[in-house]
Amino acid sequence: MARRKKVSTTISPEGYAFLRALIRSRKAENLAQALDYVLDEMRRADNRARLEAATTAYYDSLTPEEIEEEDHLAASFASSAGDIDLDE
Repeated sequence: MARRKKVSTTISPEGYAFLRALIRSRKAENLAQALDYVLDEMRRADNRARLEAATTAYYDSLTPEEIEEEDHLAASFASSAGDIDLDE
């Protein structure tokens, strides 16, 4: 595990209350974990937004024929997914 970095700063009363609420709800054990939790959530949201933008740009760049091919592939995958036994 990488060494943790020390951060010393001030935050708004609302931000502090939110971090304390994360501790009370047992999503974090202390302020450092609460802050890590918030940062992880922000990173996930940023990653989702970038993926969504990239997906939109990809589909916006396709010709109607390529979109039809994508739709056909998606339908094929969807119909074969029911044949997969995840317990084996």
